[in-house]
Amino acid sequence: MAWRDAKASRVRLLLFMASIILGIAAVVSIQLFSSNLKDNIKLQSKALMGADYIIDSRQLPTARAQAIIDSLQPDASEVNFVSMVAFPKNGGTKLVKVRALKGDFPFYGSIDTEPASAAANYQDSGGALVDATLLLQFNIKPGDSIKVGELTLSIAGALKAIPGSTAISTSVAPPVIIPNRFVDGTELLQFGSRKEYQYFYKASDSLNLSKFEQNIGPQLEAENSDLDTHTSTSAQLGSRYDNVGKFLNLAAFIALLLGCIGIASSVHIYIKEKLRAVAVLKCMGASRKQSFLIFLIQIAGIGLAGGLIGSLIGVALQTVFPYILEEFLPFAVEITISAQPILMGVFLGLFMSVLFALLPLLRTWYVSPLDVLRVDEQASQGPKKARIIVFAAILIFLFLFSFWLLKNAVYALGFVVATLITFAILAGISIGFMTLIKTYFPKRWGFTTRQSLLNLFRPNNQTVVLVVAIGLGTFLISTLYFTKDILLAKTEVEQSAENANMIILDVQTDQRAAVEQGLNARNLPVLDNIPLVTMRMHKIKAQLVNNIRQDSTSEIRGWILNHEFRTTYRDTLIDSEAIIAGEWVSELKTGKPVVISISDNLAEDAKVGVGDAIVFNVQGVLMETTIGSIRKVDWGQLQLNFSIVFPKGVLEQAPQFNVITTSVPDEAASAEIQRDLVAQFPNVSVLDLRQVYTILEDILDKIAWIINFMAFFSILTGIIVLIGSVRTSKYQRIKESVLLRTLGAKNTQILKISALEYVFLGLLGSLVGILLALLSSLGLALLVFKEPFVPSLIPFLVFLPGITLLVLAIGLSNIQTVLRSSPLEVLRREG
Repeated sequence: MAWRDAKASRVRLLLFMASIILGIAAVVSIQLFSSNLKDNIKLQSKALMGADYIIDSRQLPTARAQAIIDSLQPDASEVNFVSMVAFPKNGGTKLVKVRALKGDFPFYGSIDTEPASAAANYQDSGGALVDATLLLQFNIKPGDSIKVGELTLSIAGALKAIPGSTAISTSVAPPVIIPNRFVDGTELLQFGSRKEYQYFYKASDSLNLSKFEQNIGPQLEAENSDLDTHTSTSAQLGSRYDNVGKFLNLAAFIALLLGCIGIASSVHIYIKEKLRAVAVLKCMGASRKQSFLIFLIQIAGIGLAGGLIGSLIGVALQTVFPYILEEFLPFAVEITISAQPILMGVFLGLFMSVLFALLPLLRTWYVSPLDVLRVDEQASQGPKKARIIVFAAILIFLFLFSFWLLKNAVYALGFVVATLITFAILAGISIGFMTLIKTYFPKRWGFTTRQSLLNLFRPNNQTVVLVVAIGLGTFLISTLYFTKDILLAKTEVEQSAENANMIILDVQTDQRAAVEQGLNARNLPVLDNIPLVTMRMHKIKAQLVNNIRQDSTSEIRGWILNHEFRTTYRDTLIDSEAIIAGEWVSELKTGKPVVISISDNLAEDAKVGVGDAIVFNVQGVLMETTIGSIRKVDWGQLQLNFSIVFPKGVLEQAPQFNVITTSVPDEAASAEIQRDLVAQFPNVSVLDLRQVYTILEDILDKIAWIINFMAFFSILTGIIVLIGSVRTSKYQRIKESVLLRTLGAKNTQILKISALEYVFLGLLGSLVGILLALLSSLGLALLVFKEPFVPSLIPFLVFLPGITLLVLAIGLSNIQTVLRSSPLEVLRREG
């Protein structure tokens, strides 16, 4: 019986299945890709690092740190720094990362070079390994020479890959590998130079890296050094994709929720049409159980089929992700297909189909034979207790599923409550809308307009079901679109003539005037000339830093106590700063105490506030200061931001170096200024931000593609749900339209009645859905993604009229059968 009835209703049931398929496909594809990504990170973490663990320090290790390093017997070491290099063959210059290696590094993975022998021989031959892309860019070959500071080396080979480098870092500063013994000959490690000392270790299989990190890590941190294990690195690597992962999980949740709405609304109208048939069956002796099982088997069968098809589509779909992200990820993701996601998808399709169909299915249980004569809107709802149990089961399912996706009980509860509130608001607005029309019915309007308004509150009306389905669908689609904009807002990198696109680093005091003259001679502006003074904290609120280090109960973060701060002085705030406490002091008056401004994150980690005293050790000279203001700093902006800013009139005579910024019009001008600066000042580094912009845009474009793709996928699911809900509602109006035709109504009148009804429903549902999405997106932006929210007009300009027109088009297509055929033919066909 279930099979026969399903064949007769296959169009309605296929639309019902489509919403399940798309929802399951989204969940399976996202979950399977996330699982594959995590597995690959774990498997390849050693090869990414090239060692089991690394000790690194931003300065020459202290005596205590060096003792720990030596006691662990490093298998290899490195000092690396960013510098400009030159190619004497053609005068080309480039900012690179110089890695001066000593020992047999890497222990996992390999150095990939051309020729292959160069990786093994460069230490003995005294040659350099230069990034292969860099050699192609400057038309340089192995055997040519490279000038690193004051040292000229022969190029032993082209470097294709080495552990510790990523596509992002190599694009900004390509690696150049040299033997460690040549570092002093470069004469590049001068005052203020940024450098890093690294020591690589290969651990025995018996070493527990987690316990080792807990024991040794704090000792090294106290000496301003760090310990990184391959396990912690894999965890950090995984956390880089957190916001994208949150969005993908949100997309999966919304896609599945849209599928659930499609199931509930479609089955509600479908079962409502079947109630008379159920009453007839009971008149013929069918039991409650039999009539209930007929439709339960239908729904379960569709859920199984939809879950299986959706799982297979999801498995096929997720294989596309690695190709999109291959340059964004530092390794190739190997996709493994297991039975688990397919089984999960099939189970989810079956479970959510049956669960969300139970409320309308309960009506079949309580239909009495007498209802064959009188089936109305309020008949056969079933006992309140049964409906409450089903409703509670739905809420528990939504909470558990969202918790499984989001791994956060508070967020999961928030999503469920927000969805429930949205549902209640939409249902309340639709009921209020019906009451308003009924109370203030426009009796003087034309017949077709009055008839369309009457349809909104007559028996067998579809107002509540369709407004809730349309509204929830629009709400979820718009929330997804607004959320997409929140994430993609960070991908916009503004470039203009007023913005610096070249930064000149490590300019010594005696070089500053010559660098500025060189820029002026080429008609290039000096946008910023930022002095940098290095210092450490000596006392915090009258407590010596050395004593705080030894106090195990101190809440001050360790990095504060060991960090060498690069500070500056100026009389104005910059665009990325805003005062959140205290008052900004621009210039220090003679005889007044030194007042500084600190960033909000520094204030939190150092447990200090406005009015607290800090004593700094400025390269051997102690300086007492008072915190005058706290700044909120947007560290995401591509400009120089500082944790500590002094007013003018304090640090001018301190040992310092400068950072100069300018704006170059094109690549040729950039290459020329870089070549001349490196030739005249080998210690100076030049960062061409035009390249950084290009790299960032390329990476963020890939992320944006995935975000847009998943948003489109969920929006498509929502449209399918809307089509299913509105399409299924056609059976509500067919008999009324046939009766109108029998009474002499023209086709144009029937069209106008239906059109106005669906326009009212589409406008009301989509407008309320978009307004609710604005509120939910604001909450997501502030609480989940921690980003500012600037709402887009697209949902109002595109979704509102688009969804209304879609509802109108489907609604009008619903009555084409009535318009094309005679009334008797339609009634026979529908019967």
